[in-house]
Amino acid sequence: MSRTTARPTAAPTAVRTPAPEPRARFRDLLAAEWIKLWSLRSSSLAFGAGALIVLAINLSAAVADYTNWPTYNHGIRALFVPIWSMRDAFTTGAGMVLILATGSIGALTVVSEYSTGQIRTTFAAVPARGSVIAAKAAVVTAVMLVYGTAVAGTSFGATQAILSGRGIGLSLDHPGVLRAVAASALLAPVCALIGMGLGALIRHTAATVVTYTGILLLLPFLLNDRHRWSSALLHALPRTAWERLVQMGDPFGSSPYPATIGGSWLVYAAWPLAAAAVAVVAVRRRDV
Repeated sequence: MSRTTARPTAAPTAVRTPAPEPRARFRDLLAAEWIKLWSLRSSSLAFGAGALIVLAINLSAAVADYTNWPTYNHGIRALFVPIWSMRDAFTTGAGMVLILATGSIGALTVVSEYSTGQIRTTFAAVPARGSVIAAKAAVVTAVMLVYGTAVAGTSFGATQAILSGRGIGLSLDHPGVLRAVAASALLAPVCALIGMGLGALIRHTAATVVTYTGILLLLPFLLNDRHRWSSALLHALPRTAWERLVQMGDPFGSSPYPATIGGSWLVYAAWPLAAAAVAVVAVRRRDV
């Protein structure tokens, strides 16, 4: 009678489940967005060209008033300080250039990724799209705040130094000056975030810039403050809010529906917040 020998069975091999990859930390997203911003050659050119043009316009106005001061009559001289002294520091033309330059940079931070297809890689690496947009908005806000402060501070200091040669320059402790400088500095991040929101919504460079220019720069020319509904729309625009915040006095008489300082600051807060919300919703709801 034969005996069957049972063979020992091999121990089951444990199946190792790969450990999930760690989620991207927000500071890593900030670093990535910082690199993306400065990897665009157009960003550096836009920053430099925008600052030079803004300063050139304002300095030209200050030099012109310094040169023509002896020919001004008593009425103009009486209004010059502080109304025209501040206008030389922050002219309307320079403000429009700053609005266009910073808004275009903000739009490019989003549109450039869509145009190159890099946004697919970004969202594949970080599926939390809202976090990506939050990091992008944080970087844009920080950079533009520094940029706006530098441009506004340099413009005010240089123009008032020129006008001081005629005894018509303003100092920072003059009533309303700090408000005007702060409003001009904050105009950069406000407009950049608006451009970013439109870029996330439209996703096309030319269409985004045209839409942005139409809303922020051209629409104010189509409205006036002589009627309640028209003035309400006009005062709700960032450019009009900036003009009110840098305004010193009212040399042309009171408007029937004037903008208020508090309302203008509210416009400054509402537009970038709404633009950031639009950007988050746009990237979450739409496919890449």
